[in-house]
Amino acid sequence: MEIKKLNIIITLGFVAIIGILIAQLLWTRQAYHLEDQKFNQKVNIALMEVVEKLSGGDSTFTENPVQNIANDYYLVSINKEIHPTILEYYLKTEFTRFQIHTDYVYALYNCHNDRMIYGKYVSSAQKNSKTKVIKFPKHKNLVYYFSIRFPDKNTYLISSLKFWYLLTFALIIILLVYVYSIYTIIQQRKFSELQRDFINNMTHEFKTPLSSILLASESLSKQQLVLENSKLQTYTSIITNQSLKLNSHIEKILNIAKNEASGLQLKPQKIFLLPFIEDIAGTVLQKNENVSIRLDIDPSISIMADEFHFANIVYNIVDNSIKYCESDPQIHISSISDSKGLHLMFKDNGIGIPAKNIPYIFDKFYRINTFKSEEVNGFGLGLFYVKKIVQQHHWKISVENNADHGITTRLSFSS
Repeated sequence: MEIKKLNIIITLGFVAIIGILIAQLLWTRQAYHLEDQKFNQKVNIALMEVVEKLSGGDSTFTENPVQNIANDYYLVSINKEIHPTILEYYLKTEFTRFQIHTDYVYALYNCHNDRMIYGKYVSSAQKNSKTKVIKFPKHKNLVYYFSIRFPDKNTYLISSLKFWYLLTFALIIILLVYVYSIYTIIQQRKFSELQRDFINNMTHEFKTPLSSILLASESLSKQQLVLENSKLQTYTSIITNQSLKLNSHIEKILNIAKNEASGLQLKPQKIFLLPFIEDIAGTVLQKNENVSIRLDIDPSISIMADEFHFANIVYNIVDNSIKYCESDPQIHISSISDSKGLHLMFKDNGIGIPAKNIPYIFDKFYRINTFKSEEVNGFGLGLFYVKKIVQQHHWKISVENNADHGITTRLSFSS
C-alpha cells in the first residue's frame, strides 16, 4: 500500500511539474508574439511619423504608406525625393522616442538613375554608423520610397523577454532535480528492501541451527557424565551462554529489520522512573556482582513511554557502561529538571569515547575500533536501536565524556 501511494505521489508530482513547464513554455511563446506585435506597432507608428515630417505635414496618401513586407522588412512610400541624411535624422529621432533600441538598415531609392542606392547600417550600441553596400530590389509600383530592415529583431525580442526565459530555464532545472531525486529515492528504496530481505533470510537461516545447538546443549547439560565433570559443565555452560547471546543478537537484528519495514508501534503509558529503573538495576546486579549502581531519582517523577522499549533503552545504556569499563563498573543514574524539561543522566567510570567518534556512535553497525571493542561481542546495533526509540518518543539523547573517566549519557524528555 505504501509503495502504491509513493508511486501515485511521484506520478502526480511529475505530471504537475510537466504541466507547469508546458504552461510556462506556452506563456513564453505568447509573450514573444505579443512583444512582436508591440514592436511592429511601434515601428509602424514611428515610420508614419517619419513620413509626416518628410512630407512637411502635406501627406496625401490614399492608403497606409508603411507596408510590412516581411517579419523584419518594411517599405515606406513618400511623396517627394529626400536626402538620406534627413531621412536618417528622422529615423533616429522617432525610434528613440518610441524606444526602439535595436540595429537597423535603411536604403533610399533614387528615381534619377532608377536604382536603389546605399543607405546606412545604424547600430544602437555605437555612435557612428557602419558603412555598407546593401542591395535592395526596386519596388515596381513605387517611385519615391525608402526601405528599412531590422536584422537583429529576433535577438532584440528575446532579450526583452529575459525574465520569461530565465523562469523557464529554472523550471527545467527543477524538473531535472525532481527526476534525479525520485531516481535516487527509488534506488535507495530498492537497496533498503534488498538489505532487509538479506538480513531476514540470513537471520532466519541462523536461527534453525542455533535452536538445535541450544536444545543439544540443554540436553547435554543434564547428562550424568557432564554433571559429574566440572570441566564438561563449564564447556557446556559456555556453549549455552554464547548460543543465547548469539540468539539475542539475531533477535535484535530481526526486530530492527521489522521495525524499519513497518514502523515501531509504541504503546505509551505512565511510568514512575524510580521504581521502574530500580527493577532494571536489580536484574543487572543479579547477573553482575561487581557492578555498583547508585540511583538519585525523585520518586514523584513520571513519564509517558512505551514500557517495553523504554526498558530496552535503559538496559542498553547500563549494559554498555558495564561492558566498556576496565575496573569495577560504577554507574550513577540521576534525574534533573530545568527550564528545558526533564533529564535522566547515566554517568559511568568506563573508558570513555574519543571526541571524534561521538557523533557516529548512534549509526547502524558503527563500532569504535579500540582494544575493548574487540573484546566485546556485538554488531553495533544497540545504540542505533536506542536512538530510534528515542526519536519515536520525540525525546533527545546525547553523550559526552566526563572530566575524569567514563561518559555521561543524557536522556531529555519533552515537556
